[in-house]
Amino acid sequence: MIRILIVDDHAIVREGLKQIIAEEPDMVVTGEAHDGSEALSRALQNDYDVVVLDISMPGRSGLDVLRELKERKPRLNVLMLSIHHEEQYGLRVLKAGASGYLTKESLPEELISAIRRVACGKKYITLALAEELALDLESPKEKLPHERLSDREYRVMCMIGSGRPMKEIASDLFLSPKTISTYRSRVLKKMKFENNAELIRYVIENGLTA
Repeated sequence: MIRILIVDDHAIVREGLKQIIAEEPDMVVTGEAHDGSEALSRALQNDYDVVVLDISMPGRSGLDVLRELKERKPRLNVLMLSIHHEEQYGLRVLKAGASGYLTKESLPEELISAIRRVACGKKYITLALAEELALDLESPKEKLPHERLSDREYRVMCMIGSGRPMKEIASDLFLSPKTISTYRSRVLKKMKFENNAELIRYVIENGLTA
C-alpha cells in the first residue's frame, strides 16, 4: 500500500486529490497539510511513501519544504504539483531533489501514474520537462538571468513583477518588509536592473508568475 501525504493550502484541492486517490486499491492518503510548516511536521513525524507537494503556498513555499525534506529525509519521494508550467519550475524542483513534477492541469490518470512511479524510487518526467532537461544539458551556459536566482529571490521577483505591494509580499511570506526589500535589492543587482519597472517588464515578457 502506497502511503501518501497531500500538501496544499486549498482544502478543495486536497479533497479532490483524496477522491482521485481513493479509487485506487493500492494507495491511501494517510496525512494532509495546509502549509509548509504543517507539512514538515507531519512528514518528519510519520512514515509516507510519497509526498504530493504544492509549490505556491503562503509562508514557506513548496520549494523550501522540498529542500528541507531532502536534507532530513533524503529517501522520501516527493512529487511536486503546481499551477505553473514545467518551464517555470520543473528544472528547479528536480535539481532540488523532487522525484517528479506535474501541473494541476494534468489528468487524474497521469497523477496516479506519477505517484506509482515515484513510490518505486523512480523519476516521473513529462515530455515537456524532458525537453527542458535536454536543452539544459545541451546549452548549460546559456541560462536566462532569472535561473541564477535563489528560490526565495525568484519568488520575490515574480511577486513584485505581478504588481503586488512590498508589505503584502512580506505578509504572504511571513517576512518583514525590510527582508523583502533586501531580496529586492539582490534581485535587481543579479539581474542588472535599475528599478522595479525593468523587473516588471522582464517578468511579463518571460511569462513568469509567483
